[in-house]
Amino acid sequence: SEQVISDAEIRKILVDRVDRYRQTVRIVVGVIEPRGRRVVAYGHLNQGDNRVLDGDTVFEIGSISKVFTSLLLADMVKRGEVALEDPVAKYLPSGVKVPQSKSRQITLLDLATHMSGLPHEAWNFKPDWQNWENGYSEESLYEFLASYQLTEDIGSENEYSNVGMSLLGIALRRRIDRDSARRSPADRF
Repeated sequence: SEQVISDAEIRKILVDRVDRYRQTVRIVVGVIEPRGRRVVAYGHLNQGDNRVLDGDTVFEIGSISKVFTSLLLADMVKRGEVALEDPVAKYLPSGVKVPQSKSRQITLLDLATHMSGLPHEAWNFKPDWQNWENGYSEESLYEFLASYQLTEDIGSENEYSNVGMSLLGIALRRRIDRDSARRSPADRF
């Protein structure tokens, strides 16, 4: 069987994006087709860094992780482990104050759809761009939540929120951890 699109055709697209339109300094494309897998890459790891890019090049995935978090939510809903209408506070430590509007609490669905009323970033988010492991902690997020007043009703407006998606990820992880703690070591294998 033939390739759907040739490496040369893919490379031309990548060259245009990098050199002509200057949309980025690098792109790596993975293609999976019936006859196998292949990788086409173009550009540089960073400005002034001429290391070769390939299928093993490590990139930060950034906001693509929001898709994975939402897929995990969907899977957990399907398994009956959580419900979309569950308040996020149900899965957080008891002392954590989550903002609410009138009588409505922020739900897992509100977080996944960016309808929670939480802002794009927290006021206390100061990333360490060189070392993400030293970045924002769960406690820092809880500190922010305790101080934040919603400026709109939950569910009334769509606002892209790193805060909300981080909170969703933490809630789901805590729910998974709770299940793991209940199982005996023999059940885990």
